[in-house]
Amino acid sequence: MPASEVYRLIEPGPVVLLTTRAEDGAADVMTMSWHMMVEFVPPLIACIVSEGDYSFQALDATGECVIAIPGLELAEKVVAIGNCSGRDTDKFTTFGLTALEAQRVRAPLVGEAFANLECRVADRTLKAKYNLFVLEVVAAWRDGRDPAPATIHHHGYGRFVADGAPLTLASRMP
Repeated sequence: MPASEVYRLIEPGPVVLLTTRAEDGAADVMTMSWHMMVEFVPPLIACIVSEGDYSFQALDATGECVIAIPGLELAEKVVAIGNCSGRDTDKFTTFGLTALEAQRVRAPLVGEAFANLECRVADRTLKAKYNLFVLEVVAAWRDGRDPAPATIHHHGYGRFVADGAPLTLASRMP
């Protein structure tokens, strides 16, 4: 297997949407699949946002974003959002997403997502080398209507999988 395809085997979590609001007030949303939890309390999430992405400048300048977790029903929109740039596309309007006001950050929540995590940048130590930001979740919102929404996971080259049936196994972790 080529080393360049290893990521397809260990993608850590669901494909998410990252929203930002630039200093001029413009809201943007991008698709992101390179992220991972790095701490439970406070909740810290590491994520890669390419320096070439339009959202990079807003995230770096404002230090704020929202991670919106979409359900399977948004899969086609999520992929389409990832295939265009906010430099020349108002993605909220183009893809029919509802931008809702957040409580602790300026970036908008995504009304159609089943969960939204308001975040502030906690650490930029690896930004210059890896485009890696560590985000602290400062507020979290969950739509409780669906107790177990299916999420999508990226396997590379346009291939995605959806969550399957839940599997519960005994754990000694608190």
